[in-house]
Amino acid sequence: MLTRALIVVLAILNLGVATWWLLRDEPARAPLPPHPTGVAELRWLPGGTDAAVAAQASAAAPTEALVEREAAPATAVAAAPAPAPAIPPASSKPAEPVAAIAKPALEPVAEKPAAPAATPRCLALGPFADRAAATAAQGRAGTLLSQVRLREQPAASGSARYRVLLPAAANRDDAQATVKRIVAAGLSDYYIISQGEETNAIALGQYRNREGAERRMAAVQAAGFQPRLVASGDAGQWWLEGQLAAAAEPAQAQQRSGAAQQRSLECTRLR
Repeated sequence: MLTRALIVVLAILNLGVATWWLLRDEPARAPLPPHPTGVAELRWLPGGTDAAVAAQASAAAPTEALVEREAAPATAVAAAPAPAPAIPPASSKPAEPVAAIAKPALEPVAEKPAAPAATPRCLALGPFADRAAATAAQGRAGTLLSQVRLREQPAASGSARYRVLLPAAANRDDAQATVKRIVAAGLSDYYIISQGEETNAIALGQYRNREGAERRMAAVQAAGFQPRLVASGDAGQWWLEGQLAAAAEPAQAQQRSGAAQQRSLECTRLR
């Protein structure tokens, strides 16, 4: 019984809704905005494919007209000369100075360290029998040695002997003639050597120290003769000392000077 009542109520409600729908007034449509000139109007047409084709055909005409109307102004605009750019009025404010571009400070170039000077080398050349021989060796060494000095190494035992001699004459008669000249000059202590390698040489004295021998030589030279000093026994030896040139070698200096030996020497001893 209840089910039937619900069905009847629903049927009455459906009937009422259908009657309201059929009898209601259509809502007023809002007015469309004014259509702009030259713009194609979009319209909805009922129908299928034929309606779409008809809509495209109707829209083509206004579009072509719009293109024709807009082409003329565009051409006119292109033909018209472009207006000259407006020159801005001169400003009364003074122009701001352009900031100077700061140049980066140049870094000082590091100087290359100077090459270290070569360590000086000094040496002693010898031994030589007398000062004259050492002096001659110095002349032969030439520029290979600098700061040269002659040094006598005294005999250790004290048995040295120094003789003052005149060169050997050609024969005995010449030697006796030289003796007469010596006597006339006021010199004494002389004799003619009669044998050995110094035959006919004239000895003018023998001394145990060099100083005495050199004093005798000075006196003989003052008389007009040219004696020589000869060392014997454990006589002292003469050495040639100096600083070696930078590009020279000790063996080269020894060979040129004619020395029998060469020894290393501290350069401070030359000062």
